[in-house]
Amino acid sequence: MKSKPDVKLKRRCAVYTRKSSEEGLEQEFNSLHAQREACEAYVASQKSEGWVLLRGRYDDGGFSGGTLERPGLKALIADIEDGLVDVVVVYKIDRLSRSLADFAKLVEAFDRNGVTFVSVTQPFNTTTSMGRLTLNILLSFAQFEREVTAERIRDKFAASRAKGMWMGGWAPLGYDVKDRKLVVTPAEATAVKMIFERFVEIGSATVLAKVLRVEGVTIKRGSPIDKKYLYRMLNNSAYIGEAVHKGVSYPGEHEPIIDQELWEKVSAILQESPRKRAARTRAETPSLLKGLLFGPDGAAFSPSHTRKGDRLYRYYVSQTVLKHGTGSCPSDGCRRATSKPQSSISCGLCSANPKSSLAHGRRLCRSTTKSPRRTSTPRCNMRARLGMSYSRRSRRASWRCSSSGSTSALRA
Repeated sequence: MKSKPDVKLKRRCAVYTRKSSEEGLEQEFNSLHAQREACEAYVASQKSEGWVLLRGRYDDGGFSGGTLERPGLKALIADIEDGLVDVVVVYKIDRLSRSLADFAKLVEAFDRNGVTFVSVTQPFNTTTSMGRLTLNILLSFAQFEREVTAERIRDKFAASRAKGMWMGGWAPLGYDVKDRKLVVTPAEATAVKMIFERFVEIGSATVLAKVLRVEGVTIKRGSPIDKKYLYRMLNNSAYIGEAVHKGVSYPGEHEPIIDQELWEKVSAILQESPRKRAARTRAETPSLLKGLLFGPDGAAFSPSHTRKGDRLYRYYVSQTVLKHGTGSCPSDGCRRATSKPQSSISCGLCSANPKSSLAHGRRLCRSTTKSPRRTSTPRCNMRARLGMSYSRRSRRASWRCSSSGSTSALRA
C-alpha cells in the first residue's frame, strides 16, 4: 500500500518593517522596501512548510524602536489577537523592538496566541534555552546601541547650542530660518520691539494682550497673541542674541532684536509678583461691582469701557458674550450691555430673571445700611468703601458712585 503524503498546514506569515528616521522615505525604493523583499524571499523559501504570505502591510517609517506606540505594530498586534497571523517575519530583531522590556511584552503576546517569531538575518530557535539566551543577548546589544546613539545626539545638540547654533523648532516671532540660521524679519522685528516697549509702559500682559488683539497683531500662523504667548515671548532671550540650552545662555549666531537696556526693564517688571501687578492695574481702573454681578447662565460680568469725546463710559459685559460673541447670551440684557452703555457705569445685568437680579441688589444694599454701631465689620463697611447710597422709596434700586458722580440702575 502506498503511504499518504504528509499534509502541511498553512501558516500565515506577516512581514513587519521599520525605519527609525523619515530620511529617504520619499525615495522610490527605500529601506522599508528592501526589508520587505528579503522577508518575502524567506517566506517563499519556506513554501514547502506551508508558509503563506499575507497581503497586509505592517510598515512603520519614521518611528523609534524604543517604544510600542507605532501604528504598524499596533495593527499587527490587533491581527494577532484576532487569530489572523501564525508567523511574524522581520529582517532583524531590532526592527521589532530595541527595548528588552517591550520585547518581553511582545513575546508574551506571541506565546499567548501561538505565534512564531522569525528573524531573516539572525537564525535562532526560541524553543530552547540557548536560543532564548541568544535572543536576550541580541536585544541587550540593540538596546545598548539605541541608548548610546541617543547620548551622542544629546551631546551634539548641547555642543551646537554652546556655539550659538539654531537647532530646529519653530522660529520665534521676528525671525525666519534660512540655511539653519535665524535671520531677522524686519516687519516682525518692528512688532516685537513695539510689544516690548508697550509692556514697559503698561506693565500688564493681560491688558497688553487685549490691546494687541484689538489692533490685530498676530503671530506667524495668524492667531491672535494671548497672555501665555506674551509671557513666553517676553522671557525668550533669543531676542537679545542668546542661545539657551537647559537654562544656560550662550552667545548666539543670530542678530538681536531687543537691546540690553529694554530687556532689563522688561525683566524687572516680570520679576515682580503678578498679583501685585494685577492689583495695581485694577487700582488704576476701578471696577466697583466686579465679582458681584452674574448672568442667568451663571457667567460672571467683567468690566469694560468705551470713550465718547472726553468722557469715559464704564460698563459690565457677560463672560459668555466675551468668549462666544454677542448672540450667545441667553438674555437680551447682555447684548444691550455691550452696545449701549446707559451712563458712566452701566451694570448690564441680564433681564431674563429681573426678580433675582433686583433681589441680589437689595441684599447687597441691606448689607450697607445696617446700624452705624456695626460699621466696623467688613460687611457693613461695604457702603463706605464703595461710596454708594440706596433708596427703597420705589421699586427702582440705584447706586450712586461717589468717585465718578455716575448712576447705574436695576429695574424690577
